[in-house]
Amino acid sequence: MLRATFPSEPAAAIALQRQLAPMVRETLPPRRILYVAGVDVAYDRERGVSVGAAVILSWPALVTEDVVVLTEAIAFPYVPGLLSFREAPVLYNILRPLRKRFDVLFVDGQGRAHPRRIGLASHLGLLLEKPTIGCAKSRLCGEEIGVLGMNRGARVPLSDRGERVGTVLRTRPGVKPLYVSVGHLCRLSWAEEMVLAAAPRYRVPEPTRQADIAVATAKKDIPA
Repeated sequence: MLRATFPSEPAAAIALQRQLAPMVRETLPPRRILYVAGVDVAYDRERGVSVGAAVILSWPALVTEDVVVLTEAIAFPYVPGLLSFREAPVLYNILRPLRKRFDVLFVDGQGRAHPRRIGLASHLGLLLEKPTIGCAKSRLCGEEIGVLGMNRGARVPLSDRGERVGTVLRTRPGVKPLYVSVGHLCRLSWAEEMVLAAAPRYRVPEPTRQADIAVATAKKDIPA
């Protein structure tokens, strides 16, 4: 696996992104999927801590099998395009011992749909050497090509500087879409179908939805 390094200065972080981006691989997805994982991070700025969570679910039943939460000091400022260096350290520390227990990772963040083609999903995928899907709730870069339909499953390409970087995908009728992109070790069309399959009832895929619930609960339990 790639050595985990997280620079504390933005200039060094950008340089590392440019070094890592060519390593992201789009490949055939795994044939056998038994478990998937989802991750999320929340912040308690008053206490200066980040709360990360990873949830493991069976596939395709989406039954929660395990929830792991970790609280760490915030080590990187908020800088657009550098979310990896704010969130990946706590998530990597959670996921590293769990990596043999899941087959695919869902990340509430960007994969290749990033100005330097390496968002949080791609960074984690490289560190863990796992198939990883970016399924963000907002767009970081690029523009929609075409008109997105209102039905579940409607999709249009997301393009940035002439390059297809992802898909704008509607998971619920008439509800805001998600921005799906390859994180690592998968293909975009497969990532789209995985996100739809993982979101049978809600806008957000169940793995990241459950991770969001876990961090919200844990944040409330942080001692004053």
